[in-house]
Amino acid sequence: MEMTRRQFALSVAAAASLHSSLFDGQHSPIGVPRGVIPGRVTWAHDPAAVTWDGTGSWWTDANNNQAVIDRMVSASIRGLTNQKSDAQAWSAIFKYFNRTHGRGSAGYKTGEKIAIKANLNNTTDHGTIDRLNSSPHLILSLVRQLTGPGKVPQSSITVFDSSRWIPGNLYDKIHGEFPGVMFVDHVGGDGRVKAEFKPDAIPFSVTSNNGKGLDTVVVDATYLINAALLKGHVSSGVTLSAKNLFGATSIYTDWHKNAHDGFRHNSDGSASYSAFVDYLGHKDLGEKTILFVIDGLYGSDNADGPPRLKWKMAPFNDSWPSSIFMSMDPVAIDSIGFDFLTSEWPHLVDIANADNYFRSTSAKPKLFTRSSTPAGTTATGAFPRNLRVLRIIVRREGKFRWSMCACVSRTASMAGRSSIRTPGRRSR
Repeated sequence: MEMTRRQFALSVAAAASLHSSLFDGQHSPIGVPRGVIPGRVTWAHDPAAVTWDGTGSWWTDANNNQAVIDRMVSASIRGLTNQKSDAQAWSAIFKYFNRTHGRGSAGYKTGEKIAIKANLNNTTDHGTIDRLNSSPHLILSLVRQLTGPGKVPQSSITVFDSSRWIPGNLYDKIHGEFPGVMFVDHVGGDGRVKAEFKPDAIPFSVTSNNGKGLDTVVVDATYLINAALLKGHVSSGVTLSAKNLFGATSIYTDWHKNAHDGFRHNSDGSASYSAFVDYLGHKDLGEKTILFVIDGLYGSDNADGPPRLKWKMAPFNDSWPSSIFMSMDPVAIDSIGFDFLTSEWPHLVDIANADNYFRSTSAKPKLFTRSSTPAGTTATGAFPRNLRVLRIIVRREGKFRWSMCACVSRTASMAGRSSIRTPGRRSR
């Protein structure tokens, strides 16, 4: 059911009464925003997207409305670019990315490869598991977008997680509709290809024991889509877009065997080196990512287990967040993800100063250029929290309303009052 403008205003007022971090303080912008609309983050929310009642498995078709999720992704792509059609939006995304990467204002060219990095950290084999991983329905929707309005051939698309397994629920759903799409995981077999790694491909800014090999899938790809999850995480506080890139490196499936140098931040608020800045700055990881997506259909306060806690804060009101976030700016989208998580769960494990890597990355004069600023450099404030978030409310019949919403962006207009600007209804 669509929110009216009055209902939306009331939900913002209710959320403000929670004194969540979404409404705390004003931040001075730093860094350089990226994207067709610089720094824009889209937030699509539709309560009809997921309806799991805690029985059975969260990932089944009965608990996930593919048509609704498809509409949310479509609306997000268009909202990210201010285009009227999905095809025009993808054209704008490809042209912007190529123009800013020295390839002229060119669209997608046949033969260029696109890799989708899913977050499958909770898999243990090729079977299906109920612990929270990337939504098969959301990944399918992204593949539909690429092969449809994006005009990318199936054979040029790879879905991968180099450090884990591609589970049956994800493989079967996509392979059944798109048999030409390639799947790459750590072990291969059962229709999956085993990951191969280019050695010593990651020149960390400091001496590091982290895996330095990089999956040849991302090395050979022209574009990367980073499909992260909205979750809390021990040590790093959160796991969002930046940490998802760790899974493209030469690490073990058993996390106990992996080094995690530069993952833990200083809880006292002081600056520290973050490996995530090196991942975001790498030419084949953050610099190759054309689209950052955060799967917030369920969300979780921790890295393990199935979804377990419904969200109390408005506008979710004791239901699943049923949300999808998109951006072309990784710092902006991770900052928004961070604010959502800490607003719902202010006392997440290891959350104090977990936004250290936002400041470290934003502080670089040429955002993500690793050599331009020493590792660990920080600055006061966080650039993305001065952004406005394009909020998309998707209606079941396919129409949607969007509004520039300051409720999650910490803009100056939020100092003591709520501010919403609604350009009006747009439909197709």
